[in-house]
Amino acid sequence: MSRIFALLYGVASYAFFFVTFLYAIGFVEGLVVPKTIDSGATAPLAESLIVNLGLLAVFAVQHSVMARPAFKEWWTRFVPKSVERSTYVLFASLALALLCWQWRPMPEVLWSTAHPIAAMALIGVSLFGFLVVLTSSYLINHFELFGLQQVMDNLRNKEAAAPVFRTPFFYKFVRHPIYLGFVIAFWITPSMTVGHLLFAAATTAYIVIGILLEERDLMDLFGEDYARYRARVGALIPWRKAA
Repeated sequence: MSRIFALLYGVASYAFFFVTFLYAIGFVEGLVVPKTIDSGATAPLAESLIVNLGLLAVFAVQHSVMARPAFKEWWTRFVPKSVERSTYVLFASLALALLCWQWRPMPEVLWSTAHPIAAMALIGVSLFGFLVVLTSSYLINHFELFGLQQVMDNLRNKEAAAPVFRTPFFYKFVRHPIYLGFVIAFWITPSMTVGHLLFAAATTAYIVIGILLEERDLMDLFGEDYARYRARVGALIPWRKAA
């Protein structure tokens, strides 16, 4: 029964993530969803800045701290290892949902294009960034990344496979295509407002810090294989040197 419960918990956490992620795409792009990055009731500039930076900080701290090996070692004293990743995904989704819900729009336009074809093209490029994010997650194992693989292995009483270093497709040309996809998605827009610029700049700063932390973990995990890969392939700018 505990294994079935873990599976249901993992599936529910993944479903909540998926719905939240789809909403976040609409939130950033200003499409379909009822509240976007530039819509809703405005507040004084100081209040908007403090609240928005606070929401971004909550997401960044949760995302980084819960992903660190030392935290996982402590955390799994209380949370079964089989649902540790699903719990991380659930908390990350809650932080993202909170951000979308409580975000204060700062709608002053800094630059924009009024040409409808150019606007559609820019939205298309931004959506392509989100496509790169999803595609890259499947290249390395989407279901393990979001906790489903772990609960399925637990249900079948199967040991998790040891991590294997590999560089499929996008990973041959850029070390962090998921992060690159987010940078494209957040910065390419037909209308850059103060709020959108704050969101893009803060998330990009977090991405840079996240890369530094993640690469330290990857070096510990894969050693010389990752060191050679890092010397050969760019982190966010796609380039590749000869081996």
